[in-house]
Amino acid sequence: MIDLRLLREDPDRVRASQRARGEDVALVDALLSADERRRSSGVRFDELRAEQKALGKLIPKASGDEKAELLKRASGLAADVKTADAERDAADAETQELLLRLGNLIHPDVPVGGEEDFVTLETHGTIRDFAAEGFEPKDHLELGQLLGAIDVERGAKVSGSRFYFLTGVGALLELALVNAAIAQATAVGFTPMLTPALVRPQSMAGTGFLGQAAQDVYHLDKDDLYLVGTSEVPLAAYHMDEIIDADRLPLRYAGFSPCFRREAGSHGKDTKGIFRVHQFDKVEMFSYVTPEESQEEHRRLLEWEKQWLTSLELPFRVIDVASGDLGASASRKFDCEAWVPTQDKYRELTSTSDCTEFQSRRLQIRFRDGKAVRPLATLNGTLCAVPRTIVAILENHQQADGSVRVPEVLRPYLGGREVLEPVAK
Repeated sequence: MIDLRLLREDPDRVRASQRARGEDVALVDALLSADERRRSSGVRFDELRAEQKALGKLIPKASGDEKAELLKRASGLAADVKTADAERDAADAETQELLLRLGNLIHPDVPVGGEEDFVTLETHGTIRDFAAEGFEPKDHLELGQLLGAIDVERGAKVSGSRFYFLTGVGALLELALVNAAIAQATAVGFTPMLTPALVRPQSMAGTGFLGQAAQDVYHLDKDDLYLVGTSEVPLAAYHMDEIIDADRLPLRYAGFSPCFRREAGSHGKDTKGIFRVHQFDKVEMFSYVTPEESQEEHRRLLEWEKQWLTSLELPFRVIDVASGDLGASASRKFDCEAWVPTQDKYRELTSTSDCTEFQSRRLQIRFRDGKAVRPLATLNGTLCAVPRTIVAILENHQQADGSVRVPEVLRPYLGGREVLEPVAK
């Protein structure tokens, strides 16, 4: 959530952020009104309680008619205090409910617009000319079947659409990717974490995933637990309700977890293969820093993502995501999109978001800065979303006979194997 003081001091900035997101601008005025009622009712309650306490001191000293009059006043005052208390609680609850619906303030440099209004910041690598090499590239599903690596038919039989099995070298390739990603992260100071896949509602809501993203989340009604769509959720909630000493910052974690997404609203999109699925594994970077360091940390996370994709020898570009395509918690987001030859376009492989103080305010995570205690900043960055990375590796490193060249960074984790060979013709 945002700082209410900032809302009062600069409501136009909040309105502009809501407008750029394509969200309800009227929410800002409704929140200002509720906040005013919350504060005024709080003042009224405090005044009545002070009067009640003062009266309580007079009554034991009074007698006769004077005492009877004071008792009458005390009775009426008790009813007023009760009413003021209820009004204060109602206004506070409304303020909190509206505040939780408000997205983070977007960074002033974020391009304004919808999904297609991103700005390309960088392009890396060389896109292969398969025609010049004398063959037409196969898509990742055909390659996966040739290699005995991907089985979507049995995935659908067992679990339904958008599920899959990774088999043989497919399973080994996932393990290689995860181990290589964790090795890179730990080499630059991240603490590796294996995180829970089920979280309580306060963890999911505190991270910002029960607003606009709620339709994409799996909920277990009987247990009132949520399946995480990313280890960002348990990593963000890891220090919930804690105060961290400033000299411990930055804290950096690399979480590995299964991820579950309903993919609501994606009917008909990427139905072939394993690009858009309901369950996948991912290595996620997560940082806790001071608010003053968040923009610099955001750039560092992006550099680590670029280092990873470069080590996989993939052509990719970096985009500055437009305001209307940001998640509720992100102030700014950079995506790295790898080239997918058979789709003839770049597709998102990693993303990194600066969530500033938005999540820490909701999760009550603060840091001690001298005598002051204040909210810190949180950031997240995908290092390796396994299925999409496999898609990019298979398609970009395929050879004419259906084999796939293994990037050097993965070879130590695949027993030195340089090429994945077809097992079915």
